[in-house]
Parts: sequence; C-alpha cells; structure tokens
Amino acid sequence: MTAPLSGLLVIDMAQFLSGPSAALRLGDLGARVIKIERPDGGDICRTLYLSDTDVAGDSTLFHAINRNKESFAVDLKDPGDAARLRRLIARADVVIQNYRPGVADRLGFGPERLRADCPRLVVGSISGYGPDGPWAGLPGQDLLAQAMSGAMWLSGSEGQGPVPFGLSVADMLAGHILTQGILAALVRRGICGEGAHVETSLMEALVDLQFEVLTTHLNDGGRLPTRAAVDNAHAYLAAPYGVYRTADGWLALAMTPLPVLEPLLDLRFGDRDPFRDRDGVKALVAGQLATSTTDQWLAIFRPADIWCAPIYDWPQLLAEEGFRRLDMLQTIRRGSAAIATTRAPVRIDGDRAGSPVGAPRIGEHGAAIVREFGLDAL
Repeated sequence: MTAPLSGLLVIDMAQFLSGPSAALRLGDLGARVIKIERPDGGDICRTLYLSDTDVAGDSTLFHAINRNKESFAVDLKDPGDAARLRRLIARADVVIQNYRPGVADRLGFGPERLRADCPRLVVGSISGYGPDGPWAGLPGQDLLAQAMSGAMWLSGSEGQGPVPFGLSVADMLAGHILTQGILAALVRRGICGEGAHVETSLMEALVDLQFEVLTTHLNDGGRLPTRAAVDNAHAYLAAPYGVYRTADGWLALAMTPLPVLEPLLDLRFGDRDPFRDRDGVKALVAGQLATSTTDQWLAIFRPADIWCAPIYDWPQLLAEEGFRRLDMLQTIRRGSAAIATTRAPVRIDGDRAGSPVGAPRIGEHGAAIVREFGLDAL
C-alpha cells in the first residue's frame, strides 16, 4: 500500500511529548519526518526516564515517541545552522513546534515568519494554555494542565480528593488534535494552495475531553456534579455505573436498568432512585458482586446483555486473544537494539500504517540531509 502521506516532508522542531507525538502520527501515515535537535543533548525527552530502563542510550519514552524519524542537529542561535534550517523548511510541507509563546518568534522561527517565507507551509503549534492571556507564560506540563482543567477534580470517588490520570493525557490528546488540524489544513492547501497556522494547547485538549459533562454543567443552572462515594466512575451517571471489587478482582459495570439487574444479582432495590440514592444502590451492588469471582459474574451478565468488563492489568491484557488480534505491538530497531512498542492505531484499506525503523541518534542523519537538500550551497 502507498501510505496516504507519502511524499510529505514534516519538520519536527518540538520536544517532550505533545508536538513529537503529532509528528509521529504523520510519520505513521507515510510522511517523512526530520527531527530538529540541539547538538548538545538533543531532545530533553531522551533523558526523561519513566523507569530505570535505558535502551541504546535513550529513554524508552524517547524511543516510543520518536520512532521512524530522522535527526538533524541544529543550534538555532548559530547563524549558519539557522540558515540551513531555514532552507530545509523552505522545502517542507509541515513544521511542528511546542515552544512557550514568543520563544519561536525570538529565535526567528515563529509561525508568521515561516509562513511569510513560504505561504504554502502548514505550521502546527502546541502551547500549555494558548498564545496569550494571564496563563500564557506558565509551564505547559501535563500534570499542571490536568490540575487546572477540572479533569483531575472530576475523577475519583467523593471524599477522595483530586485524582490525576495515570497517563500524560493532555500531551497525547493535544498531539492528536494538532494532527487533525494539520491534516485539515493540508486538505485546504490542496484546494486553494494556501498554508495555515494550526494551534492548540494542553488546556484546550483537556476542555474538549470534557465536552460532554461541561456542556451539561453549562446548561444545568451551573450545578456541580457530585462524585459517587461508592465505586465512582462518572460523576453524572446513575447507579449502578461504576467499578466494583469481586471475590478475585474487579468488574466494570456500565449503564443497566435496575429491574434488569435485580434477578441477576438476587437483589431487590424497591423504589430506590438510581440518581438520588446512587450511593445506597451501589453499596448493595458492591456487596453482592464481592461474593463471586469476576469470571462467574461475566458468565451471568454477558449472556443477559449486561454491559460489563473485567479490569485488566497489562499482563492480562497482553495475554488476551482479543488484544493479539488487534496486532497493536511491533519491534523497532536501532542498530543491534530491539525495542518493543506499540503500532499506529489506524488501519487504511485493511492495512496498518507504520514502519519498523527506530528512533534516531542525535544528528544521525545530518550529513545526508545537508547533501540531499544542498543546505551548504550559497
């Protein structure tokens, strides 16, 4: 299959997670991605270790987010390097940045300057909290954005306190949103020949993630939802929606009418209201679910078309045939090092996009890129 973005050149000037993740998605779809890094240390993500595991001199996180890219080491404060990069960008289709507002402009690589030099260029920018306003200068870090967005306050059971996601969800969502905007801008460029500046932020990504519940709040007299005190999973939804302990594990139980659930659990809810007496209903459900194993409850619930699922840890997930059928894992390589990681989450005409090429070393492709694009020519 010819990859849908084959022939597209993307310059990844971003660091950490959000911007590089957008470049990764474009690369998975066939674009050529050249990563711009500092000669002295490269992307800070190379040393951002999630554990004590080092693979071929870099963190597992760097390998995961920068696979299938080339590396071109550039000192943006060096006039010669800056001129080379500017000539490379003139040949590109997309540039991705995630500097704090104003930094790219001070370096001479702001979106307005780049698009003035090349009107067909699509520039994608991610910030922490948007380009201006009182938050613009704050650190654009995932946990901090979760804290300010309301998403952390919304999670967890009543009385538990704020609960952060166990993932860098703001970074990943912002990267996905930027990818979507870049693809839309490329479609428009194909129609009218004009590029664009596509922007999003960690805060915008997390607000968008909450569009369902925030819309309810905005149109419900400003009332705040109350998290359930018993096995909470959604602050707005009625019992029995939640996550419950079983005799040997955990079970997620989604929207289910109480009269349907009564005979299966051998319970009588009477006239209890699943909204107003949510905690009382959930306490009854929790007590009954704790008496049998997860598999025993699945054997009862699934034939009755009850929406439920076991709670898997990673070893359990990886052992499941349903997961294996998705074919979501691959092994990428850098020299003799083999790194197990995920694959692109999209299939086109039945084929999953992607490449087994691993993440680059700092400046690994610099000499070849200079020759190919004639970057030393006057």
